Amino acid sequence: MDQNGNSPRINLRRAAFTCVGLGSLLFLAAGTMRWAGGWVFLAEITIGGLITEAWLARHDPGLLAERRTARGQAGWDRVITSIMPLLWLTWLPLMALDAMRYQTSFIPFWLQCAGAVMIAASFYIVYRTYRENSYAAPVVKIQRERGHAAVTTGPYAYVRHPIYASGLLTYLGTPLLLGSWWGLAIVPVMMALLGLRSMMEERMLTAELDGYAEYLTRVRYRLVPMVW
Repeated sequence: MDQNGNSPRINLRRAAFTCVGLGSLLFLAAGTMRWAGGWVFLAEITIGGLITEAWLARHDPGLLAERRTARGQAGWDRVITSIMPLLWLTWLPLMALDAMRYQTSFIPFWLQCAGAVMIAASFYIVYRTYRENSYAAPVVKIQRERGHAAVTTGPYAYVRHPIYASGLLTYLGTPLLLGSWWGLAIVPVMMALLGLRSMMEERMLTAELDGYAEYLTRVRYRLVPMVW
């Protein structure tokens, strides 16, 4: 429920604005509309986002409402979540310039297909995470008013931050799908920000959320099983 006691619904206006905005960034920089990778990317991001919102609206409207507010966000998290969208909005046109306007990169078709699969897989991980964790807000905070508790099932049995793991797949899949080696070269910077955020989040949850310290002793990996 939102602050007025109403069940949240899919925000089609925001979805359309996001689609048009991202499309403008990509295709204006590319200098052409004849870009299959760009269209596939837009379709995956738009349709994946709408399906996710539709599922939340039906099965967990409380989480959907929570994901539309940033109240209670920690100051350090506000800094990180301000940097990441700016980096994303610079990254997309860079890849369009590289892959299409100047054609300085060539990525094989099979790798572009792999990139599309990675993005689709990232949405599936998001769905599995939301199904297990009704406290998966977009900002780092303790949701005491919603009875916040440590979640240890589903994807959380394998990695501590499955939403961030899905983000890694999107970061890797996007430049592959769009056909940009330059875009792929920026990915370590974005990964580093996710890694920093995960460590800061763990520090706060360990101090303030019951059961989280014990959870850390059972699940060793933050983002990638058997790696880190």
